[in-house]
Amino acid sequence: MPEELFDIYDDNGLHLGVKPRSQVHRDGDWHRVFHCWIIDPDGYILVQQRSPNKDLFPNMLDITAAGHYSAGESLRDGVREIEEELGLKVAFEDLTPLGLRIGIKKEGALIDRELADVFFYRSNRDLTDYRLQEEEVSALIAFPIHEGIALFKGECDSVMAEGIWRNDAGVLQHEQRLLTRDMFIPTLDAYALKIFILARHFLQGETDLYI
Repeated sequence: MPEELFDIYDDNGLHLGVKPRSQVHRDGDWHRVFHCWIIDPDGYILVQQRSPNKDLFPNMLDITAAGHYSAGESLRDGVREIEEELGLKVAFEDLTPLGLRIGIKKEGALIDRELADVFFYRSNRDLTDYRLQEEEVSALIAFPIHEGIALFKGECDSVMAEGIWRNDAGVLQHEQRLLTRDMFIPTLDAYALKIFILARHFLQGETDLYI
């Protein structure tokens, strides 16, 4: 199978050309990605646990649905990630945009420099209504927003959260687990804390929200 191609950009966000995925992460090229955080109106953010087979940050807790734009794709094409990873078909017009986030991560020899289009999507579906892509997602967790803010502000060390986890046989099981800050992908910009605070404002009806 041919390797996926990404558009790459310079430090000012100007398009430079196209490169294969492995070379982009090897060389640390700027590239664009899509982030969607699903917000449950009962006061939860859905977070996913990444597959153990991911090349970056396997098994870590992460954005509800996210992924790279393939070369030539536009902003609107990002919604395919929600359907691929969670089995949920979403109209782009139903997303709430939060703006552009600049993110830099490094793990081993891999360097990830991302220009991320960030969105919220409101949904009150039960966790069992989602179809998790086995190659990408190991679990989907309803993380309470209030407790999440306390966790990332350092006011508590762990939070009990309900989720569906894939066991060794590949079967999804409904259970509660104790989660800690170090289970989330580390960031320089307190990304998770910002998202949890914005989610609280979002559920309070505020609309002018920016990451």
